[in-house]
Amino acid sequence: MTLENKIANKTARVAVVGLGYVGLPLATEFAREGFPVTGVDIDSRKIDSLNRGVSYIPDVATKDIKQLRAKKKFSATSDFDELKNADVIFICVPTPFDEMKAPDLSPVISATQSIAPRLRAGQLVILQSTTYPGTTEEVCLPILETSGLKAGKDFHLAFSPERIDPGATSSQGWNVKNTPKTLGGLTPRCTKLAKALLVNLTPEVFVVSSPRAAEMSKLLENIFRSVNIALVNELALLSERMGIDFWEVIDAAKTKPFGYMAFYPSAGVGGHCIPVDPYYLSWKAREYDFYTKFIELAAEINQSMPYHVVNLASAAMGRQGKSLKDARVLVLGVAFKRNVDDARNSPAERVIELLLNHGAQVRYHDPFVPAFHVGGNVFRRERAEFKSVALTRAELRANDIVIIVTAHSAVNYRFVVDHAPLIVDTANVTKGLGRKEKIMRIGAPNNNKREAKK
Repeated sequence: MTLENKIANKTARVAVVGLGYVGLPLATEFAREGFPVTGVDIDSRKIDSLNRGVSYIPDVATKDIKQLRAKKKFSATSDFDELKNADVIFICVPTPFDEMKAPDLSPVISATQSIAPRLRAGQLVILQSTTYPGTTEEVCLPILETSGLKAGKDFHLAFSPERIDPGATSSQGWNVKNTPKTLGGLTPRCTKLAKALLVNLTPEVFVVSSPRAAEMSKLLENIFRSVNIALVNELALLSERMGIDFWEVIDAAKTKPFGYMAFYPSAGVGGHCIPVDPYYLSWKAREYDFYTKFIELAAEINQSMPYHVVNLASAAMGRQGKSLKDARVLVLGVAFKRNVDDARNSPAERVIELLLNHGAQVRYHDPFVPAFHVGGNVFRRERAEFKSVALTRAELRANDIVIIVTAHSAVNYRFVVDHAPLIVDTANVTKGLGRKEKIMRIGAPNNNKREAKK
């Protein structure tokens, strides 16, 4: 039976390499559609959890894993030999950067090298990991062809970027099933086969001319966000000096029904995409003697925000005749965004590192992240491990200052304001909850002595 027929009959065996925030939702959705799916990951803890029927991803319910396993539509393994039995293989591994902000494609390379000796004629390989334009053709293709098979002739290859927004399944309703896909195949036939498969997830599959175009489209999506976040962060800093409440400005601007999209100031950007993707493109651009100044400036502004947060904390302490040295500081929220348990590249890490470098005694509370570490890098070489503390009245009162980095909706901020002696708020969740003299907000006047004269 041809691959087209297998896809049409939903008998095509799907393998997903990498069972994280991208791979596991993808795997479960294909299984829910009736395809037999095997998830493959090198992390034995993930495999053990899934084989017990327990999900470790908030956007994938444990009951769904149990049901799909009971129907024999989903299984998980660390045995890459299972790829020999697959008709379609998705690569959904992380694409981080190194300390020099250069792309680290080692997970993609390792996954592709694991596929190559098991590749057989007729299989379809789809890379989903976000990366720079050219990765599919310049990195994955040559490795896969070490199998002796020819891409576009003996096997099929395409790129279709992930569009996962962690936490959005519950908060906004966006998921693998209703988010449109973009797709670029190595050849028209590669594209046709990949589209025939992907329309089982969503009828909206937008086809572009090549894997490179699809790779660039994903970078555009994330760099768009990075640049706009940088814009509002910079304007928030200016508004602080001018004595303007920038959050009020945003509320006014977003009443315009066209030509404007609201972005908000923060302690910085985090996660697996927005802090990373600009550097992937900037690194690749230099190969063409092109320098992405605008993109790099946006990344620079966003990376400066943790420093500003700590400066606000230092200023707040200074008004009370104290310093951050030996101060007790409680950080609220270390996940990279609200209401998720993902702390990758969280701005909270840099905030805590800077506080420790100032000599502060740091603790944190996060209802989604029970354990957190900082260090092991150029900013703070020694690695420090932390455990989330209970958010009690005694805990709040025992600290000299509380810094709200990630504003989870599960936290009672009225309670925080009532009992914390001093607060730095990066998310504007304390506005109107307490005395201005005890709260400093990013993008707000903060009793700044340099406020504009009235």
